[in-house]
Amino acid sequence: MLRIATANINGIRATHRRGFGDWLAGRGADVVALQEVRAQQDKLPDDAFGDYHVALDTGTLPGRNGVAVLTRRAPAAIRTWSGTALVGVPACSASELTEVPAPDHVPLARGLGRFAHEGRYLEVDLADAPLTIACLYLPKGGLPAHLQRPERMREAPDGGARYTRKMGFMAAFSRHLVRTRRAAAANGREFLLMGDLNIAHTRQDLAAWRRNQGNDGFLPEEREWFGQQLSPRTLVDVVRSLHPEKEGPYSWWSWLGQSFAKDAGWRIDYHLASPRLARSALRAEVDREFRGQRLSDHSPVVVDYDLA
Repeated sequence: MLRIATANINGIRATHRRGFGDWLAGRGADVVALQEVRAQQDKLPDDAFGDYHVALDTGTLPGRNGVAVLTRRAPAAIRTWSGTALVGVPACSASELTEVPAPDHVPLARGLGRFAHEGRYLEVDLADAPLTIACLYLPKGGLPAHLQRPERMREAPDGGARYTRKMGFMAAFSRHLVRTRRAAAANGREFLLMGDLNIAHTRQDLAAWRRNQGNDGFLPEEREWFGQQLSPRTLVDVVRSLHPEKEGPYSWWSWLGQSFAKDAGWRIDYHLASPRLARSALRAEVDREFRGQRLSDHSPVVVDYDLA
């Protein structure tokens, strides 16, 4: 059995103060994909990644983004859009992380070049299973210009710039996803995309879906794009396949008000798997709290797979 988790930790230093190290040590995951590490190498805690091998792309934007994949054994291959990654062995200090070449195995899809150094995507081939793991932090985006109402917005209107940027990323990533999924299959590997996709796909994935129909993360065009990435022959939403009738299980809640207490959340953190891998999934859970403490505004999504 392989236990695989994805978690947007919203800052490696902040999540460690809330108990992430103990969760990591005790959860028994074989693979953990992290988004929003949000620290350059010199700012990482020395115990950042526990007793795991780590592959990390921090990106070049201080305090923003950053993705990592933690594995029990050193991965057979590492790929990033930037062409390099930081790697470390179990229990190594932050200063002991080493930069290595991590070339993408397929040409960078048209439109992704502008995002290549933001620390949004990292991919590894496991050494102990025929599986490629991809970790993604998709841009949050914003509203198109015609939906922006200053009196209803927490951020200043931007004329739709963040919306346009997100839609451009999604279009380019679709091309990349087809290529990398096919490359994994050609090499006899299953494929698993995990991460914070910043989109609630269906009404089941958002508690307050009625009042959020005009908000970013639940726009019709975002949901349509998400649906286009899925099919029984390409990628399967693993958690939804295991819980077809359930509302949620949600993985993100605002820090404000009673959203968490009332479970008024969003499901925006996903396992999207190749069909055979998806069929092997045994159970899926969202670790809402650890010892009564939220690790982040997101919670880890953990799935057990039986690849045998």
